[in-house]
Amino acid sequence: MKHGLDESLPFYPLRIAVLTISDTRNESTDTSGALLADRLSEAGHELTGRAIVPDEVEAIGRQVRSWADDPEVDVILTTGGTGFSPRDVTPEAVRPLLRREMDGFSVVFHQASYGTVGVSTLQSRALAGQIGETFIFCVPGSTGACRDAWDLVLAQEFDSRFRPCSLVGQIPRYRGVCA
Repeated sequence: MKHGLDESLPFYPLRIAVLTISDTRNESTDTSGALLADRLSEAGHELTGRAIVPDEVEAIGRQVRSWADDPEVDVILTTGGTGFSPRDVTPEAVRPLLRREMDGFSVVFHQASYGTVGVSTLQSRALAGQIGETFIFCVPGSTGACRDAWDLVLAQEFDSRFRPCSLVGQIPRYRGVCA
């Protein structure tokens, strides 16, 4: 079977929380978090939380754990803190919380990003995995990187109609519906 959307199948919405990690952004200047929130809502998913925390391991971990422990959150998207500046600590905060890492996400994200920013994609430490049963995807803080992540990778991965399979079938409340 070819890959792609099968419009004859039902769409199952995910409950997604968006976390912006930044020392400088606030609600009015958070264009990356806003883009992710808008994109997921436009796709038919539910925004279950949105927050901004500073680039600090403890603050990131506290918010991520809170959402991962909440049965109303299926997926956490983080934006920011994945680069190499001294304050970029998202991978250091998230990786110890992971039960499993989704190595392929970084590979596919970098392939998609290479098409828009070339070798500059090497400066991103994007990662994904599972904390308990909750999936988390950590992408760079630029609006362009968030656009690439959503439009070129996550929109398909979060759509239950995508074949041969999507992440939706691994969400506990949807297990088996995307077999």
